[in-house]
Amino acid sequence: MSGKTVLKLMREEQLVCQIRRKKYRSYRGEVGKVASNLLARNFKALEPNQKWVTDVTEFKVAGTKQYLSPVIDLFNNEVISYSLKSSPSLPLVNEMLQKAFLRLPTGSKTLLHSDQGWQYQHLSYRKQLEAKGITQSMSRRGNCLDNAVAENFFGHFKEEFLRRKTFSSVAQFRSELEQYMTWW
Repeated sequence: MSGKTVLKLMREEQLVCQIRRKKYRSYRGEVGKVASNLLARNFKALEPNQKWVTDVTEFKVAGTKQYLSPVIDLFNNEVISYSLKSSPSLPLVNEMLQKAFLRLPTGSKTLLHSDQGWQYQHLSYRKQLEAKGITQSMSRRGNCLDNAVAENFFGHFKEEFLRRKTFSSVAQFRSELEQYMTWW
């Protein structure tokens, strides 16, 4: 039987499925300050380190959840830095940010755009950006198109890298991830 037929019969018999898959929801409300959308979908940069975008994605490797947080330069779509951890924590984003700072020339006027994730609203994250003279920009709530370059990167990453390979361990994945990021 088709799924629609089963659903129709269940409604006629007033049956309701008791088991539902729990979806991951990262939204925790406003935990800090939300920055204005200064990028405004202008995904072109005329020089390196002028505009950066970032986000966090979740996926499974060797039976364990992993979270990837990259910084992408809009000048040439290069991955400036990234961090990989087993939880979507503040250290994930802070580590990625510290690696990105190593690539940032002194006196750069950089705009860093993200979604409104709680990590990006956190006081310590904002203070780090302020200390480096980086202007923070955030997407409007629930609008993935405002951060399309990061979302597009995740789509390519999952299709080209994750779905085409089988990894026996997280260590093997990390090794091959380094090669993929260099290639990208």
